[in-house]
Amino acid sequence: MQATQTPEFTLEKVTQAVNAILETLGTPETELHTQALEAFQVGDHQKVKRLASTNLADSFCRSLGYLGSALKLTPNTDTILAESARAAADFMKEKTLTRLGAEIEKALS
Repeated sequence: MQATQTPEFTLEKVTQAVNAILETLGTPETELHTQALEAFQVGDHQKVKRLASTNLADSFCRSLGYLGSALKLTPNTDTILAESARAAADFMKEKTLTRLGAEIEKALS
């Protein structure tokens, strides 16, 4: 059985995946998320990781915390992108649940 070769990562391909994740996270709505996104955008990935490590329940920061490492194009890039995407999905789920809870409360009040 011949092993299939995995395509090589390029910065362009990884950037496309990163942009899809950033699009999912959307526009920051809190000061914490604004700080994290601004740090990410200027390449201060250590600050983003610190924000993620000191705000453990925050999926927005967790997603961005992974993304800086994805741009290094290591053998772990697949895993890093997957974890960042999962965190972005968790963020959207939390956001949706909060919104729906508020709508239900409003409807039943």
